[in-house]
Amino acid sequence: LCMRGENMEIKKEKLMNLWYRYRHFILLSLYGVCQIWFYYCERTIRPKYFMYSPLDSYIPFIKIFVLPYLYWFIYMAIGFLYLGMVSKKDYYRLCWFIFGGMCICYALYMIFPNAQNLRPVIVEDDIFSRMIKHIYSTDTNTNVAPSIHVLNSIAVHVALVNCEEFKKESKIWRWLSFISAVLISLSTVFIKQHSIKDVMWAALLATVLYIAIYKVPSFISKKDFYATDAKKTSL
Repeated sequence: LCMRGENMEIKKEKLMNLWYRYRHFILLSLYGVCQIWFYYCERTIRPKYFMYSPLDSYIPFIKIFVLPYLYWFIYMAIGFLYLGMVSKKDYYRLCWFIFGGMCICYALYMIFPNAQNLRPVIVEDDIFSRMIKHIYSTDTNTNVAPSIHVLNSIAVHVALVNCEEFKKESKIWRWLSFISAVLISLSTVFIKQHSIKDVMWAALLATVLYIAIYKVPSFISKKDFYATDAKKTSL
């Protein structure tokens, strides 16, 4: 009985250590909160503005791009898991970028209710066509600008390439991340899920968030450092 009690205590201690080490992953539950807001937007918002650019007419419908479009879910998971395991600082930055960006998008959908009318009628019955038809049936053509697919892809790539641990990895991983983000972004227009305008607005929002999350704190910390250093020198 004593041995069993000791084993239970050891297991309990290990579980507590795991909890303290990885409890930051609980922030991923914010994705569920964001999804609730998204479903609310999908059901209640009636679009007034339709996103279209003349460039959209020149962009072909390429159904095989449904693969990188769906790969987005895996890319997101890889980013969160890797950063959550190796760098809490970069993991928190990614959370700010993605969840903050998604909330901004939903607010914009409510202020600027938008949609697109670019989807073709799919009559083929191959695997890629069926996958796209399923996406069309589960995700409406409303609430498209900015594109969350594009925004979050940029967020993951930025978070990875700014992580010191990731920089130590082979350059091929950085290139694979970049290619993944580009292909996912291209997929949104090639399967006619988004207008090129949605991509541009997402890139603009990503730039603003990048400056706010990565550049501004660095600038402030450097300014504080130089101010402190100047005080020490004067003393």
